[in-house]
Amino acid sequence: MKRTIAFVLSLILLGCKIQNDYKELGQKIHSNEQFAEVKKRALAVVKTGFNAGDGYGEVWIRDYNTFIELSAEVFDSNELEENLLVFFKLQGQDGSIIDGFIPKEKAVEVEGGYDYIYTDLEPNYTGHKNTVETDHESSLVQAVYKYVKKTGNKDFLNKKVGDKTVANRMELSMQFLLNKRWADKYGLIYGATTADWGDVQHAHPWGVYITEETKFCIDIYDNAMMLVALDNMMELIPKTKKKWTQIRNDLARNSMKVLWDEKNQKFIPHIYLDGSPYPDDFDENKIYYHGGTAIAIEAGLLNNEQVKASLNKMIANVEASGAGSIGLTLYPPYPEWAFENKGMYPYGYQNGGDWTWFGARMIQQLVKYGFVKEAYDQLLPMTDRVIKNNGFFEWYTVDNKPEGSGTFRGSAGVLYKAIELLEEWAEKQK
Repeated sequence: MKRTIAFVLSLILLGCKIQNDYKELGQKIHSNEQFAEVKKRALAVVKTGFNAGDGYGEVWIRDYNTFIELSAEVFDSNELEENLLVFFKLQGQDGSIIDGFIPKEKAVEVEGGYDYIYTDLEPNYTGHKNTVETDHESSLVQAVYKYVKKTGNKDFLNKKVGDKTVANRMELSMQFLLNKRWADKYGLIYGATTADWGDVQHAHPWGVYITEETKFCIDIYDNAMMLVALDNMMELIPKTKKKWTQIRNDLARNSMKVLWDEKNQKFIPHIYLDGSPYPDDFDENKIYYHGGTAIAIEAGLLNNEQVKASLNKMIANVEASGAGSIGLTLYPPYPEWAFENKGMYPYGYQNGGDWTWFGARMIQQLVKYGFVKEAYDQLLPMTDRVIKNNGFFEWYTVDNKPEGSGTFRGSAGVLYKAIELLEEWAEKQK
């Protein structure tokens, strides 16, 4: 009896301590002046347009997907809708979705440059598609979901684009992945060999188009993005559940069966469909993909223990590399010879660059999975450098120096949402 009473008392004391710790953390979140300032600056950056950032003329769907919710805070919903409609108007007959669009008068046709896409449905803009990527279709479906949930405009799904509704075209885009990017052997979608979520393949000095040298492979990022998109589509359009539920469940099961390395508690970078482009003595599985892992967590593929193990590995990688945050793309980086594109040197660009654009998405998932203190701690380096460098930079070097656009709206969007999720949690602790 005494042991039972002692045990109950210990549980009560533990519960009180946890409650006090939560309350204290909530107060820290609410009193963090950087958070308020970063949110203010994020709104100011997003107010200025829809292209990815300064230096970019295009509106890219993979970027727009990550700041459309923030854009809804400062733009009329009709403007957001018009951008989404451009992607649907420029949709391919096969269901494919463009990478980005630009006003026709600003599209510069040069040999070896973008292969621009025109349709009668869209008089003002032209589009292009980075064919080494397999996330455009998923990104658009996710962006529509965020737009509808944020604005409540469900009628958008019934809007006609040509002879099809937006809802029809969303499903057509998912069908494109089954028809044109499906690896029957694995029951997963494939793309070209890129670094994690990157848009540059291993071959060709530029690397944004499929070529004869392209090596196709399966990775976790593309498949996790499709999983999130399918969940979003089925929620918005319930009648699609009959066809897509089983496909979604098979995709989730196969993602873990094929790509999850149970022994090392990580995702295998690539499963090649027809041989690796790299020499036999190069062990690619030593590389840990931060971004793809974050999206896999968003897709619900990992349990709480695996999420915590993933975070621990990311933190260890940051310490080993000397990087500034868990936005570190991957670790260790690919050798210099692994990519023809000169910007993909070790710790350059997507080969070990530090991207808040993905790091803050991991923060969002940590909050959702209950790792709130960890989320708070890992977010601080990201908000600190926004203030220090006076901008939302595209990426950071391994020694935490800013690179690329200083008004990268994707970074602003995901940081704002990460802070918002923390503040919502803190509010509940009062």
